[in-house]
Amino acid sequence: MNFKIEYEQEADGRWLAELPQIPGVMAYGASKEEAMAKAETLALRVLAERIEQSEDKPQPINISFAAV
Repeated sequence: MNFKIEYEQEADGRWLAELPQIPGVMAYGASKEEAMAKAETLALRVLAERIEQSEDKPQPINISFAAV
């Protein structure tokens, strides 16, 4: 699994990071790095929940996040 994190700075100075491949995975942070770290953490939680609830089948793990 490879995911791309998209990020942008909001008008109020906060950073927003999201993973479009996983609906609902968006996170704000005071810095770009903080927002990206929070989005990565949330993405892993969502994927784990999907596997636990049998929504996704387990796959060999090779996860990478790339910023765009």
